[in-house]
Amino acid sequence: MNSKDSNTLSGNVLKAVDFFCGAGGVTCGFSKIGIKVLGGIDIDPKFKKTYEENNKTTFINEDVSELSLHPERLKELLPIQENDDNLIFVGCSPCQYYSNLKSDKTKSEAGRLLLDDFKEFVLLYKPGFVFIENVPGLGTKDGSPIDRFKKTLKKEGYTFDDGVRNAKYFDVPQNRRRYVLIASRVIDEIKLPEEQKEKSKIITVQEVIGDYNKFPPIQDGYKDSSKLQHSVAKLSDLNLKRVKKIPKNGGTRKAWENDKELQLECYKTHKGHYDVYGRLFWSKPSPTITTRFIYTSTGRYSHPEQDRGLSLREGATLQSFPLDYHFYSSNQGAIATMIGNAVPPKLAEKIGLSIKNQWDKWQHSKQKHVL
Repeated sequence: MNSKDSNTLSGNVLKAVDFFCGAGGVTCGFSKIGIKVLGGIDIDPKFKKTYEENNKTTFINEDVSELSLHPERLKELLPIQENDDNLIFVGCSPCQYYSNLKSDKTKSEAGRLLLDDFKEFVLLYKPGFVFIENVPGLGTKDGSPIDRFKKTLKKEGYTFDDGVRNAKYFDVPQNRRRYVLIASRVIDEIKLPEEQKEKSKIITVQEVIGDYNKFPPIQDGYKDSSKLQHSVAKLSDLNLKRVKKIPKNGGTRKAWENDKELQLECYKTHKGHYDVYGRLFWSKPSPTITTRFIYTSTGRYSHPEQDRGLSLREGATLQSFPLDYHFYSSNQGAIATMIGNAVPPKLAEKIGLSIKNQWDKWQHSKQKHVL
């Protein structure tokens, strides 16, 4: 590590390393409140340009699992050192295995152990703070690695607070429940921020994508070559008919359940799951933005008024990415995956601000004690 870099980043600057950084949701949120993100680490090289161009920091294309076999290598890649009270390790690993969605878990099974890999870096470097965000099932399902992780934290002298939080209570216009943990080696009793449940603080779909000057009306299949990326997937003729028949502002596929041409075989005898093909409500937050939010057949992802699915930019905005955050890929599905897999920047910002405020109080009390 360069000594000049070390001196520059010492003192009263909170800094972070963003493991499993993806397209940079946490880095974006942390940077907004003055936390210096030293770099992000991810196995997928497709994230590199999006991460670096938007966040102006280093992207390390490494497999965290492989890197965890020699965690001391991280000092060669980023200006960090052991026992740094001002350092935050972010470990928002992919963990679809513990998702509540009833899907095939075979492909995601390897992800069960990513938290154990992340733990190797915590053990070696003992950062002042740790932040984890993941699917709610990580904290509730039997066999989850979070229990082992929390035991390690206790053994290493960390205090922590964890629980499920809904992003809609943290300035994210989206109903997104997530497991969150923050831990500290320097603060005696660290606390997660409470959910701000006042109705006036819950942001709706209309507030963020309802301005047609910012999000001009478009048709399905529209390709936007500008930086806005207001592009939308093309619908099949049959799906376009289905969307057109669904009532505006929150309508469901019940509108065509007795239409022999439009009704799907799988729903002829099945009741429920009416969000599929449904329209978003203007007056509510959106449902969880997944990696497949651009497809009307995968959830309540049809526009409240227009006969189409959500555009890439609308999905990114509902995830709370800034309008100038550009996603670099020529493939709409790849961009949707970047957006849907990200930690909402506003949620990261609120968690980061809570850590920062508690750290500031600790710094102040430490200074008073010295005086």
